Amino acid sequence: MIDELLSLIKRHERWRGRECVNLIPSENVMSPAVRSLLSSDLGHRYTSREKFYMGTRFIDETEQYGEELAKNLFGSETADLRPLSGHIADLTFLACFTNPEDTVLCVSPDDGGYPGFWEKGLSRLLKLRMIRFPFSKENMNIKVEETTDLILRKKPKVVIFGASIILFPHPLRALAKATHNIGAHVGYDGSHVLGLIAGGEFQDPLREGSQALFGSTHKTFFGPQGGIILADKEHGEIVKKRIHPEFVDNAHWNRIAALTLALAEMKSYGKEYAGQVVRNAQTLAKALAEDGFPVACPQLGYTRSHQVLLNYGGYKEGGVIARKLERANIIVDSGVRLGVCEATRRGMKGEEMQRIALFIKRMVIDDEDPNSVKGDVMKFVKEFQEIEYCFK
Repeated sequence: MIDELLSLIKRHERWRGRECVNLIPSENVMSPAVRSLLSSDLGHRYTSREKFYMGTRFIDETEQYGEELAKNLFGSETADLRPLSGHIADLTFLACFTNPEDTVLCVSPDDGGYPGFWEKGLSRLLKLRMIRFPFSKENMNIKVEETTDLILRKKPKVVIFGASIILFPHPLRALAKATHNIGAHVGYDGSHVLGLIAGGEFQDPLREGSQALFGSTHKTFFGPQGGIILADKEHGEIVKKRIHPEFVDNAHWNRIAALTLALAEMKSYGKEYAGQVVRNAQTLAKALAEDGFPVACPQLGYTRSHQVLLNYGGYKEGGVIARKLERANIIVDSGVRLGVCEATRRGMKGEEMQRIALFIKRMVIDDEDPNSVKGDVMKFVKEFQEIEYCFK
C-alpha cells in the first residue's frame, strides 16, 4: 500500500510538474525555497496568543515578520496570515461584519463570481441575503450607474468586489462614494489577482475604497495554498480579535513561514513578474483570437489580468474542450478560463504563448491526433523546468 501511494505521488509530480502545460488560473507553482519550508519542523508545532504553549519564540517572530512584510507590500495597516484558505478568509470577513438577514452585494456566479459566497455556501451558513451586481457580460465587468442606484435603494451591509472570472479591474473607485455614504463595509476578494495587485499591475483596492483585501495566496500570488486578510486598522483589529478561536484555532505555521518567504519574493520580483503575466495573457488571447477561437472582450483588448476567457457557452460545452486538451497534456478548467501565472513563473514569455496557442489550435480546431500534439507539448515543457522570479 505504501509503495502504491508513493507511486501515485511520483506519477502525479512527473506528469503535472514536468510533462504538462498548466493553464488553470487558480493554480501556480512555488519556488523550491518556499516549498521546502512546508516540510520544516514548524509543521509539527503549536502556539497561542495566550502563551499557553512554551517554545514558540521563533514561530512568533516568523509570524510578526510575515505580517510586517505583508503590510509593506500591500500598503495595509493590518495583516493576518492565519486563515487556512481563501474561503476561510471570506468567511472571517463576512462573519465579522454581518448579522443574519443582512444584505450582501457581490458578483453572481452566473457572471463569474465566487460560488462559495452564494446559496450553497457562506450565505446559507451565515443566513445572509445575497444580491448581485448589475453586470455586463459583453464587457465582463460591473455596471457603474445601475450599481450606484442599487446600492442607494437596497443599502447592503457589505459590498464585495472581486470574482473568480476577472478579466479587468472592477470599478471600485467609481462606486466607493456610494458604498461609503450608506455605511457599507467594503471588501475585495483578491484571490485570483492578489499577485497582480502586489506587483502593481491590476488595481489597488485599499487605495480605491476597499477597507479590506482578502483571499487565497496560491493563484497569481505564488505562495502555498492558504489565505490572508489585509485591512485598515478599524476592520483589521476586529478581525484579529475574532479570528482565533472562531475561525482558526491552531494556524499552520509551516505554511505561514512559506507564505512569508513568498511575500519576500514578491517584494523583490513582483513588479517584473506581474507585468509579464499580463503581457503573456494578452499575447495568448490575441493569438487564439487570430486562430478563430471565441475569446471574450476583443473590444477591450481581451484581458488585463492573468486570465483569458473562451466563450463556449457553459461548463458542459467547456468541459468537452477541457477533456480534449487534457489528452494532449494541456490542463485547463471546464470554464475554459486560461491562466498564465504558472507558465510565466516557469519563464515563458510572448513567443511561448504563441506556441501554446498553436498547440490548442491543433487539438480543438485542426483535430489532430492527441498523441502527436502531446509529444510536442512534452518536448516544449522540458525547456521550462526552472522557477523564475524567486531567490536562487
